[in-house]
Amino acid sequence: MEVYTTENEQVDALRRFFAENGKALAVGVVLGIAALVGWRYWQNHQSVDLMAASQSYQEVSDRLAAGKPDDVAAAEKFVQANSNSYSVLAALQLAKHFVEQNDVAKAEQQLVQAQSQTRDDNLLSQINLRLARVQLQEKKWDHALKTLDEVKDAGWAALVQDTRGDVLLAKGDAQGAHEAYSKGLESNVSQALEVLLRIKLNNLSN
Repeated sequence: MEVYTTENEQVDALRRFFAENGKALAVGVVLGIAALVGWRYWQNHQSVDLMAASQSYQEVSDRLAAGKPDDVAAAEKFVQANSNSYSVLAALQLAKHFVEQNDVAKAEQQLVQAQSQTRDDNLLSQINLRLARVQLQEKKWDHALKTLDEVKDAGWAALVQDTRGDVLLAKGDAQGAHEAYSKGLESNVSQALEVLLRIKLNNLSN
């Protein structure tokens, strides 16, 4: 390694360095600036897209409350055209609408769609729990049990065991239902759900 002892030698060394590497440095600076500009553009683009999606979701949600066929179709189109938190919320709202219309097959389709569009663990647990209840209504009992197995968050344990007990009871497994309801009571259960689970256990004993 060369050691430069005078200012002139140091200046000459810097000149030689830039003469030899100036183009590479310039290209690096340009690329760095381009990357920064591109990143800021992407962030701004994402923000604009989310704002537009938020506004569209609000319009779809308001229209869906009326429940007219055209409004339902618009909500379904919105869910298909987007892949973000707003499309998940719209899918959940659609699923609720279809359950109220006793069209559980379409409700299941919307919940499966929502399931594929979120990575949020808490929201995914809620979706899976609703999906299991819909599958219970469809008498897809084994599917419902598998769906419940996907709910990993301990905060949902009591509700999972409540639904699991209902599924097992529908399958004719009274003992399994009793165990599920009992496990639900052992979890961090709300007062209202505790009362409901005790009623279900008492009914099994009769």
